[in-house]
Order: sequence, then structure tokens, then C-alpha cells
Amino acid sequence: MVLECKHVWTHISAYLDGTLDPTLLAEVQRHLEHCEICSAILDSTRNILVLTADERVFELPLGFSDRLHARLAQEMKLAAQDEPVRLPE
Repeated sequence: MVLECKHVWTHISAYLDGTLDPTLLAEVQRHLEHCEICSAILDSTRNILVLTADERVFELPLGFSDRLHARLAQEMKLAAQDEPVRLPE
């Protein structure tokens, strides 16, 4: 069985968790040996897991929360304007 990239991508999480059955694991590994794109996706996914598992806390820049809330309010207002007007039946 030859795996295509889209099939490998669906198994990246299980691959990293070590929960793939041995036959599928061998196929994924064989694919990763030759596919730069899937190897890059694997590395990126692994990096994201490392970063999100890190217990360090980063302080947000001064005023970030205010800017975020203002932007969200603006986006919600624009989205509400784009919604069709519903007339009562």
C-alpha cells in the first residue's frame, strides 16, 4: 500500500503519539523518508506540541487586551451589518 500525503497528514497525530499499528507505522515512515512536505508538516506539528506543552507564561504587550477587544467589537459590528435582515412572519 502506498500512502499519499493527505493520508499521512491524517495520521500525523497518532504517529507522534506512537499509537499507529506497526504496518501503518512502517508505511508512514517510508513516506516520510521521501516526502519533504510531509516531513516539514511532521516537524511543524512536533514544534507546536513542544511550544504548547511549555509551562512558561508570556506577558502580553501593554494595551493588547484593549486593542483585541476593540477589534473584536468592530468585527462583530461589521458581521452584524452583513447579515440579512429577517422580517417577522
